[in-house]
Amino acid sequence: MANKAKAAERAERAAALLAEQKAKQRKRNIVTAVSVAGVLAVLVAAAIFIGTLGGDDEGGTFDGPAAGESEYGMTVGDPEAPHQLIVYEDFLCPACGAFEQATNEDLEALAESGDVYIDYRPFVLLSQFGDYSGRAAQAFGVVLEESGPEVAKEFHDLLFANQPEEGAESYPDSTALIDLAVQAGADEAAVTPGIEAGEGDFSEGGTEEAQDSSVSSTPTLVLDGSFFEVQQSWEELLTELRS
Repeated sequence: MANKAKAAERAERAAALLAEQKAKQRKRNIVTAVSVAGVLAVLVAAAIFIGTLGGDDEGGTFDGPAAGESEYGMTVGDPEAPHQLIVYEDFLCPACGAFEQATNEDLEALAESGDVYIDYRPFVLLSQFGDYSGRAAQAFGVVLEESGPEVAKEFHDLLFANQPEEGAESYPDSTALIDLAVQAGADEAAVTPGIEAGEGDFSEGGTEEAQDSSVSSTPTLVLDGSFFEVQQSWEELLTELRS
């Protein structure tokens, strides 16, 4: 009987040890899977971020509409200025937000002083994150048509100042976009129907034109007819515009 009891005890200990080892193995497997998923997520995010920096034809000649000649842009400054700058942006693009934060005040001052003629052209690049890029670009077009470039520029700046996080669980709805448009100076009754309609001719046409012009990343800058090289800093861009 004593031998049987000891055998039973050993069997219980062995079973408990085996269960513990299996539990540890499952934990290691879970940790490994999470680590791999984390690395993959970082790589994907990095690839997306890299894809939002500069154009494919950096330094090359731009073959799209010149500043002021696109149906899908808003111009600021004197058309006879010594420099022309085209800015292709996606209102969801974090690199575009960083560009706006770093250069907006200086670009406005340079446009006012007659040094540069700027053409802002929003389009849809980040459609993989939902329809916000298209809705925001369309809302910009509605405000531009209904309220003019001065109000549209203010709306443009507010969109970037209130830019949602890329990949967020939810994005500003049409009511939020209308509120920003009104804050910019637009007439609520005039812009509401177009903004509530969502994506439309302006966002779709602007995106198609950008693609036809070999623009596939944001922000893409075209300075005096050539793609601006992203290796240069924004300060170098401002220096060139001041020259």
